[in-house]
Formats: sequence, C-alpha cells, structure tokens
Amino acid sequence: MIVMEGEATVEQIENVIKEIKRCRLRADLSKGKYRSVIGIVGDESKINFTHLAILPGVKEVLRIETPYKLISRGYAKLWEGLSGDKIIRVGDIEIGGEEPVFIAGPCAIESKAQLFRIAEGVKMAGAHILRGGIFKPRSSVHSFQGLGAGGREEAREALDWLREAGRKFELPVITEVRGETQVDLVADYVDIIQIGARNMYDQDLLAQVAKKGKPVLFKRHFGAGVEEFLSFAEYIVAEGNRDIILCERGLVPIGKGKNYTRYILDLAAVPVIQKETYLPILVDPSHATGRRDLIFSMSCAAIAAGASGLMIEVHYNPAEALVDGQQMITPDELKDVIDACRRVRKATRGIVKT
Repeated sequence: MIVMEGEATVEQIENVIKEIKRCRLRADLSKGKYRSVIGIVGDESKINFTHLAILPGVKEVLRIETPYKLISRGYAKLWEGLSGDKIIRVGDIEIGGEEPVFIAGPCAIESKAQLFRIAEGVKMAGAHILRGGIFKPRSSVHSFQGLGAGGREEAREALDWLREAGRKFELPVITEVRGETQVDLVADYVDIIQIGARNMYDQDLLAQVAKKGKPVLFKRHFGAGVEEFLSFAEYIVAEGNRDIILCERGLVPIGKGKNYTRYILDLAAVPVIQKETYLPILVDPSHATGRRDLIFSMSCAAIAAGASGLMIEVHYNPAEALVDGQQMITPDELKDVIDACRRVRKATRGIVKT
C-alpha cells in the first residue's frame, strides 16, 4: 500500500493512481481524516515499489503480506486511524455497534400471508431485520427451490411481498442471490444482499453484488478456512464496497458415527476474525446446528464470543414449513433468545477481548 503525505495534493494522488493503472492494476483509494492511503488490487509483482516510493506526495510504501489487506485492521489504522470496529448502518440499524443485531424470518417465503404473519411475529419479538428466501440453493433438483424458481414474475411478486412486509413492520429486508442474473432484480427490492455459503467462491457474483453499493451479508463456506473466507471478502472491497457483514454458519462435520448437528459451529472464528478485520461478524445458529432445540444455547454462546448479532430462521409453525422446518423456531422462542442474548451482551461487555 502507498501512504500519502498529509499535505499531498489531489494531483499527486492521481499521479500515483495513474502509475498503478499503467501496470494494469487497480487502485483502492481510502481518504482518512489525516492522510490518504492507496491500496493496490492485483498482482503486485508487476509494479516497481521503489519507483512508487519516490513519487511526489508519497510518504512511504508498505508491503502487507496478508491476502486480505484491504479489510485488515492494519490497513484501516493507516488511512482512518480506525482502531475499533466498522459500523454498518442500514436505516436506523447499526450493525457492529454496542448492541447485537437480530435478523430473523422464514428460510423460504411460501406465500404473502405466511411472510406477513412471520414478519409481525419477529418484529414483536425484537428483531431488527427481516429475512426471507426467494431463490433457494438446494442439493437436490427435486427439492423446493423457492418461489423465484417459478420465473421472473414469480420472483418479482415475492420480492414485492418482502419489501411491503418490511415497510409495514418497519424492518429493513434481506434476501439471498443465487446467481449473477438475479442481482439487478434483487437489488431493486432489498436493503441488504446476501451471498450464501455455497457461493462464497463465486468471484464474478461477488464483484457484481459489490457494485450495487448496498451492504452485503457474506456467509462463510462450510469447507472454508478463515483466511479463505476473508480473502474472498476482499473481492467485494476491491469493487469499492466496504459495507460487508461477515457471517459464520458452520463447517462440515468430520469423523465417524452419527452427525448430531447439521454442521459444526465454529465460534472460535468470531474472535479470530475480529482480530484480523474491522468488519462485523454475525452467527447463523440455524444452519450451523440444524436443530431448533440448540438455537437458544448456541445463540447465547455466539453473543458471549463477541458476535455482532445473529441470523435466525423463524416460522409460526415449523412443522408445516416447506424448507428446513427442523431448524426453525417460533416467534415466541425468538423473543426468549433475543432477551437472553441482550442479557449476555450486558454481562460480557468489557470482558470479551477482540
């Protein structure tokens, strides 16, 4: 990265960027209160750092070895003096602040009546953001793929329900995009775009979603290490979008014998990631455990570990849900979770170290 002098002029900054682009690389310009920092996006072996160091207005050139330098705490400290966490604002909601944020709703939207009933329930329970799946990634082609699978008009109708429910109950809304062809459509209706675990590695999708300029909830793949996870988050920042909400949702179980949970919830990843990056991280106990009887305890544990919030699947009658009923809780159970998690955050505030 290139750290500019505090008095560097616009022309000097533009000249450095021009040199970077001349090497067919991209420049990530971050303007802080006291200085500007230019990150290099691409293969740095193509550029002469000695030459960059002597350009007018350049204070110093630093090599950052981590593959996710643009979201690293060290990078943020240089240009913004940022020592704390990034707060992402969605309407009146602050994600990454002192209080945990709760995203809740059905795994899949099945009808307008179902969505509105659940939306009212999660609002009364204390949730901040409404989730609802329209394009559902499924392992089997014979499983319910979400209303969006019926065609563009069906997808648009379901998205309209989601937006209408959000407005009625004063909840920002989020849904997942499953492919590049859905990005423009979904972005017109939601406040946050979700990239699911199965698409963590889809570089083209990450870039296209990032360019919409909306906050992105980015889930960790169930087979990805922390470094991989953060490295692919870097693709979003490289397109100029730093409003990334990371989400831990469990890893593939290993070993012989019966699997007692759907995945293994890696709660250690929460403080580890917080040490590496300024981005907020949420936890999804629904997909991680696959069991409604474990949601309460794992939610409390996630908040105790320092998570900025939770993403929980909710249904007024999980037994009749078309998708993932075994891991959904009711609105009343969600209220118990939220109340308990707020007590946990209050009890651990100032104790949990990141």
